[in-house]
Amino acid sequence: MPLNRRKFLKKSAVTGAGVAVAGAAAAPAAQAAPAKPAMPSKPSKPSKPSKRYAFTVMGTTDLHGNVFNWDYFTDKEFDDKAHNDVGLAKISTLVNQIREEKGRRNTLLIDAGDTIQGTQLSYYYAKVDPITAKGGPVHPMAQAMNAIGYDAAALGNHEFNYGIPVLRKFEEQCRFPLLGANALDAKTLRPAFAPYSMHRLCTPFGRDVKVAVLGLTNPGIAIWDKANVQGKMTFPGLEEQAAKWVPKLRSMGADVVIVSAHSGSSGTSSYGDQLPYIENAAGLVAEQVPGIDAILVGHAHTEIPEYFVANKETGKQVVLSEPLKWGQRLTLFDFELVWVKGHWAVEKVGARVLNSNTVEEDPKITKLLGDEHTKVVAYVNQVIGTNTAEMTSVEAPYKDVPIIDLINHIQADTVKQALAGTEYASLPVLSQAAAFSRSAVIPAGQVTIRDVAGLYVFENTLEARLMTGAQMKAYLEFSANYYVRTAPDVVVDPAQLTNANGTPDYNYDVVSGLTYEIDIAKPAGSRVTDVRFEGAPLADDRQFVFAVNNYRANGGGNFPHVAAAKVLWSNSDEIRNTMIAWVKAKGSIDPALFASVDWKLTRNGTPVF
Repeated sequence: MPLNRRKFLKKSAVTGAGVAVAGAAAAPAAQAAPAKPAMPSKPSKPSKPSKRYAFTVMGTTDLHGNVFNWDYFTDKEFDDKAHNDVGLAKISTLVNQIREEKGRRNTLLIDAGDTIQGTQLSYYYAKVDPITAKGGPVHPMAQAMNAIGYDAAALGNHEFNYGIPVLRKFEEQCRFPLLGANALDAKTLRPAFAPYSMHRLCTPFGRDVKVAVLGLTNPGIAIWDKANVQGKMTFPGLEEQAAKWVPKLRSMGADVVIVSAHSGSSGTSSYGDQLPYIENAAGLVAEQVPGIDAILVGHAHTEIPEYFVANKETGKQVVLSEPLKWGQRLTLFDFELVWVKGHWAVEKVGARVLNSNTVEEDPKITKLLGDEHTKVVAYVNQVIGTNTAEMTSVEAPYKDVPIIDLINHIQADTVKQALAGTEYASLPVLSQAAAFSRSAVIPAGQVTIRDVAGLYVFENTLEARLMTGAQMKAYLEFSANYYVRTAPDVVVDPAQLTNANGTPDYNYDVVSGLTYEIDIAKPAGSRVTDVRFEGAPLADDRQFVFAVNNYRANGGGNFPHVAAAKVLWSNSDEIRNTMIAWVKAKGSIDPALFASVDWKLTRNGTPVF
């Protein structure tokens, strides 16, 4: 018998199972010697049960100034086709329920950004009764989030809409950190806000769990809020900064690393190649950066209850979740940890969302901010003029309707006045507008602030850019990508006609001052036909002043040419305020003075509607 075989048998004899196998292999059963009585083995010590601990991280995102389940633009409770509810008062009730179920010490509550912009409540305390005034009020979102007990919140891009002073004052008023590891001081390139927060959860075993929350914001801020941040802050990519900070957090003893990212998961950008950084990079962060356990996703306004991404380096599954905007959903990350080799390790983590329409508003929150709500309701219901005929945006995505013409009329009028007396005063003014809301209404009769504000729900400002006829044709062609290609013999369903490839309504622009047709039977890139100016075919070298919002002018939506076009004028006031002031000054709105059908959808030259 070879020597190594004898060693194997001798070694195997130490264990009971090894003895039996080895003995059978040593000699045939007929020749085997009588077996000696087996020595009783010592009973093995029962293994100690592993230490285990479970906790839950709750998450919101894109709250956009919603505290109450209230629509300030319609002046009634919020409702939509799915009967969703909105607001932090509803979220507070859900949070209270989870804390009661799990134990307060076993939970954290975080947010993924876009907090202080979006409703007239948030606008009022940024502009009308600003929090930055001496002895000014505390922002309603700070009051509500403090009362609910948030632990941390990432910065969103809309945090910068009102300028850095308003954001800094809001930060000062919050009893939790605002995180932005990739919001850097432009001069020092050091973080301008806290990059992360570290939280200790006390377990029954005397071994605390250290949970790190890394905040990442959107690089598009450099484009969308250029006027507010240029020369002050810079915003590198999420992947780059996560790769820098996650290892640091692990070296600091973090048992769990959660990323709160104001960035969608699709890996796409609305600004094309204008920035070298991806807009919706949350999935890429999970894929490229080892050491992350979960990502709270924001910015995209989509609902993702649970989504797993495998990290390329480790193969580990990272869970992502995005709760629906405005406080319609609350994400729950449920963690299960086990004590291994002197530290806590994540054994399992999953995600789910709760619907805020299943609960009542927390009376503590509604009572806390009742006075602020009453003030804003009174403000938005101020009458500022009259209107001769009702206008709605219901059909705006596929028809030229007067309510969108009103936006363009006011923008063009404002730009003409601003350029009067300049070398560009003689150039014709074109204007762009989008249907930001499909439910906007300006009624016949009295017109209030909320009627006008409801037509323009974003804090965009107005600019004037120099464009050519050829550039405008390319602009219109890009905009026409919004439509689903529809054959000439197919019945057109308006509900299925728009938002091709996920294009949102706010990225479909109509242009006043030109007439044109969009042939939806043709492939994208060759749909816009018969473009005319003052009845004649549009000349490629014709020059125009283009009235355009700052989001679009700075590259939002990745429309061609406009971001590189010469700036002739820009305004610091919101277009919404410009519209309110215009109606106040005129005293009345008469669609007959500005409404016209300048564009239409066709198929092989035949109008669709």
